[in-house]
Amino acid sequence: MPLHGQRLPNYLRTHRKRAGLSQDEIALLLGARNGAHVCRYERFSRQPTLATAFAFEVIFRVPARELFAGVYRKAERRVAARAVSLVKRAAKEPSHFTPAKVDMLRSLAGTRAVRAAESQ
Repeated sequence: MPLHGQRLPNYLRTHRKRAGLSQDEIALLLGARNGAHVCRYERFSRQPTLATAFAFEVIFRVPARELFAGVYRKAERRVAARAVSLVKRAAKEPSHFTPAKVDMLRSLAGTRAVRAAESQ
């Protein structure tokens, strides 16, 4: 298990093993030539397309954000950081930002991050 809340990029192998399916069987379900494609996804050496990520979701009946928890968490952190910078920009150029837009950005950024950004 990853330490300190860190997530693996994906949990495909875990779910495949739990389902009792081989890499070749998953490949067949995905429409891939062979299990080597699945192996690359499981070993994090290749990112699936959006369509393939959704296919994994269908196969395992688990939301893609859970199957690819590490990728999701990384995207979440990056969006939050960018939202903080937009909140800072809104403080400097209020006429370009509606209250609804600022509320949405604050929600994305997280309360603590926004307070820190606004106090700078």
